[in-house]
Amino acid sequence: MKNQFVADILNEIADLLDIKGEIFFKTRAYRIAAQAIEVLEEDIETVVHEDRLTSISGIGEAIAKKITEIVETGRLEYLKKLKKEVPEGLLDLLEIQGLGPKKVAMLYRNLGITSIKELRNACLQGKLRDLDGFGVITEQNILRGITLLEKTSGRALLNVAFSDGNDYVEYLKNYDKIDAISIAGSLRRMKETIGDVDILASSNHPDAVMEYFTRYPDVDRVLLQGSTKTSVLLYDNLQVDLRVVKEKSFGAALQYFTGSKEHNVAMRSLAIKKGYKLNEYGLFEKETEKYVAGKTEEEIYNKLGLEYIEPELRENRGELETAKKKQLPKLVGYNGILGDFHVHSNWSDGGNSIEEIATISKNLGYTFVCITDHSQSLKIANGLSEARVDKKIKKIKELNKKMDDFKIFCGTECDIKPDGTMDYSDKILKKFDLVYGGIHTTFKMDRSTATKRIVKAMENKYVHALAHPTCRIIGRREPFDLDMEEIMDVAKETDTFLEINAFPDRLDLKDIHVKLAKERGVKVILGTDSHFIATLPFMHFGIATARRGWLEKKDILNTYSTHDIEKMLGVKQ
Repeated sequence: MKNQFVADILNEIADLLDIKGEIFFKTRAYRIAAQAIEVLEEDIETVVHEDRLTSISGIGEAIAKKITEIVETGRLEYLKKLKKEVPEGLLDLLEIQGLGPKKVAMLYRNLGITSIKELRNACLQGKLRDLDGFGVITEQNILRGITLLEKTSGRALLNVAFSDGNDYVEYLKNYDKIDAISIAGSLRRMKETIGDVDILASSNHPDAVMEYFTRYPDVDRVLLQGSTKTSVLLYDNLQVDLRVVKEKSFGAALQYFTGSKEHNVAMRSLAIKKGYKLNEYGLFEKETEKYVAGKTEEEIYNKLGLEYIEPELRENRGELETAKKKQLPKLVGYNGILGDFHVHSNWSDGGNSIEEIATISKNLGYTFVCITDHSQSLKIANGLSEARVDKKIKKIKELNKKMDDFKIFCGTECDIKPDGTMDYSDKILKKFDLVYGGIHTTFKMDRSTATKRIVKAMENKYVHALAHPTCRIIGRREPFDLDMEEIMDVAKETDTFLEINAFPDRLDLKDIHVKLAKERGVKVILGTDSHFIATLPFMHFGIATARRGWLEKKDILNTYSTHDIEKMLGVKQ
């Protein structure tokens, strides 16, 4: 599948058009199309050959022609033309926190900057501070942004690696010489970013398996090929490694190559204390080196006196100690969520109607969905005026009368102003079924001021939940420096739910904060922050973060019945 390859080209076009100063709606069209393809569950080549591109929400005829050209030729003349008009290195600058297309264009026009290296040197020499819209603080923030970018360079977001890895495994499952197969590594632990994808298989024909592995259609080039390990690079520049072991070692190898390193060190230490030796080949008696276990992970954990530890928990954050006591949480299942609380419709900046969102949500097996469009001050997001709020509430009430066994909640993602007050008056807030408080402007605040801003919002009696609490965008915007313990305490005190935003470049709250919330008795809410229906399945990654944070069904509002949710939120029947 070349879905990600096509999506990357469309995103690149949008970036180039942004730098050139094209109108917002033109660039947004390319981004919407790219995102639709990223989450497409079938091969884009099949869709093109069957002439069904325009049936995909967000893809019009003009962009469909460009996608067809990409699929059929592997390139796009329009992109080639754009690249001639914009220096290549400017695209890299857009990855830096705080640099939008207008500022990148200004840096190029005024200082001739076309690379991150040139930008860093210009900041260190104080050359930016005299430009309109820049300054000393901007220079410092750009330098921090460059450092942040370098930290995450070469790592893929979870959704990209998840799609690539699982598609590859499905391909390998068709080969009859493979006896068992599984994703391993950080992808199996569902970390927020992935360096490369690890796959483990067992077979008595390793050379044949490796040859089949290299023939996968999306392989760009083979980096290494052997009988025990082969590495390839996909068209989207993600590396995939396959290891092949004997059947008797499959469980031991899966445990070892799943990691984390810290978890494995603790496991080996425990094995030694119990008179064993543990490695990727199995569990052995220390003195005689007699094979004890290794076919499955479960038998290894059991032999060491532990409950089976789910992959998402294997970070050496207390899971071994808890497993010894047989007190591990029963983690929320990937099918345990009954609805999505954070979805934007075309009443603000979403791409779909409320009816479409409700229909797809019901098809996903949900019993409810909450429509949380932006509030009035976010003009760029077509935020709802107070007059339009009443019209939307009326529309949702009409739709609920037509829906069988499904509930549409009317919510809002209401902007939290810099002073902590809300973008709507209390008179308007109390009309909603659910009120998210969210920050979308004025991100540069010190720890104390930022914490007070959020605390004041949570103290508003009409605010039910805090959206993407630390406001991070992975690899592009650092999280707020917040006193998370104070945030948790106030959330508990005010009965405010903290969101795990399931969109892959946010996953905010992150896992360690989710675990802290559980320890403090703070309830969590999940939302995809979807702006069109193709991203509703991103809920999977929010659930993964919840599991990494040790959450059970009881800890998450989305697992409760519609009736119980109405009671908990105080929704009028």
